[in-house]
Amino acid sequence: MFKPTDLFDLTQTEHAALFDGCEFAWDALKKLKAFIEARAKDAPPHAYGPRVFIGQHVLIGEGTVIEDGAMIKGPAIIGRGCEIRHGAYIRDHVVVGNGCVIGNSSELKHSFLFNGCQVPHFNYVGDSILGHKAHLGAGVICSNLKSLPGNVTVEINGQPHDTGLRKFGAMLGDKADIGCNSVLNPGTVIGRGTVMYPLTNWRGVAGPNRIVKNKAAIEVVERRAK
Repeated sequence: MFKPTDLFDLTQTEHAALFDGCEFAWDALKKLKAFIEARAKDAPPHAYGPRVFIGQHVLIGEGTVIEDGAMIKGPAIIGRGCEIRHGAYIRDHVVVGNGCVIGNSSELKHSFLFNGCQVPHFNYVGDSILGHKAHLGAGVICSNLKSLPGNVTVEINGQPHDTGLRKFGAMLGDKADIGCNSVLNPGTVIGRGTVMYPLTNWRGVAGPNRIVKNKAAIEVVERRAK
């Protein structure tokens, strides 16, 4: 459940080498900064118009469209055929795979996206890895920092496992789909193909091919004339 190959199809990225030697999928986050800096340091300058900001050491693949108002701070690696929409903010040390969508007012920081991933509307993705064709509904937050001191832990076989990471958001397996306005608390691991209902406040591990239901109580009463 926690190995890179348990969650991700490593053929769906050109950067599978990041996961070499990783016992747990989140171990790749510990190597992400150095991995990107070694590859993006010689990035050529880009001309995308005066209303797009692209910092130094940003690699951008062929066919990627960057709309006005987007900012890619870098260092970053952006794949081919992506849509970087108006108001997107890609901060330092981010890998975006081929065919991904980074949408309006979405912010990414120190994260890795496999091919075909969609982060389309008002999302925050911090210190996270999103698998092939994973999808975030509008307003989904991958929270990456605990309120209390100490590293983020993940429960393995009923026992808390120290990930060695002070900041760690979520691991979303391939084709995981998270409903609108859900919050994934630090240390979330979601298996392949799992679907989560909107407005879910989730902490912990959900296995593959599950449906995480958030059945909020709704009361309907008769509307009476005054």
